[in-house]
Amino acid sequence: MGNRVLPERYRDLYVQSGYTVVSVDYRLAPETKLPAIVDDVKDACQWIREEGPGLFNADPHHLAIIGHSAGGYLTLMAGCVVKPHPQALVSFYGYGDIIGAWYSRPDPFYCRQSPVSREEAYNAIGQKVISGSNEPNDRHRFYLYCRQKGLWPKEIGGRDPHVEPEFFYPFCPIRNISAEYPPTMLLHGDNDTDVPYEQSVMMADALSHAGVEFELVSIPSGPHGFDFLVGDPEFSKISSRVLKFVDKHLRPNY
Repeated sequence: MGNRVLPERYRDLYVQSGYTVVSVDYRLAPETKLPAIVDDVKDACQWIREEGPGLFNADPHHLAIIGHSAGGYLTLMAGCVVKPHPQALVSFYGYGDIIGAWYSRPDPFYCRQSPVSREEAYNAIGQKVISGSNEPNDRHRFYLYCRQKGLWPKEIGGRDPHVEPEFFYPFCPIRNISAEYPPTMLLHGDNDTDVPYEQSVMMADALSHAGVEFELVSIPSGPHGFDFLVGDPEFSKISSRVLKFVDKHLRPNY
C-alpha cells in the first residue's frame, strides 16, 4: 500500500539539515514478488550513485538509507545487498525475520478484527504491476486477510515458508549480518501491534554479536507509526537522534 510521497515533516527535516533526499518507488506486493522488490532497492541505490552526481549533486560515497515499516525492512535488506555498503541505515519499526511466527502464522491482534474472506481479499488487488496506490482502494483488506491467515510471507515470496524456508533465508536480514554490515539505528515502539517490538531487539542482538555499531531507540508505549502520531516536541526529540546518527556517519567532520 501507499506511495513514495515523503511526509513534509521529514522532507523539511532532512533538506534543511543540508541533505539531498531521494524518495524511491519499489513495486508493490503481491503483484510483484519479494526478489524483484529487493532488486528495486538495489537498482535505486545504483541509479543514485551513477546518475545522482550529475542530476542533483549527490555524493555517491555518502549514502544513508532510511525507511519505515516495510521500508524499514527494505532498509535492513539494503545493508545485506547494496554494494558498496551504505554509510548508515535507519529503520523505523522494521523487521529482520520475514518468516517468523509473527508473520507466517495467524496474528492474534489482527484475528480480533472482523474476518476478511478470501474473495474480498483477492478482489482488493489486481494483476497489474504497480509501484504506488494513490487513489482510494481496498488493498489494506488483502493485507488484513493475510495477517489473519498467516499468509503474508507466502504471498510476497511466492513460496511457502513452512515448506521451503531456505528460499527466504537470503531475504531475512537477521540471517545475513556480518562485520561489514553498515552502522544501524533501530527505532521501535514497545506497543507496536503490527511489527513486534522484539523484531528490533533481535536485530540489535544480532548486530551486537557481529560487532556492528548500532543504536536501539525504544519508544515507551509507542504504537506502529509512532513518529507520525506525536506532536512537535516529541518529534523533535526523535528526529534529533536520527540526525545525530546520520551526521556521525555521513559527515564525521561536520
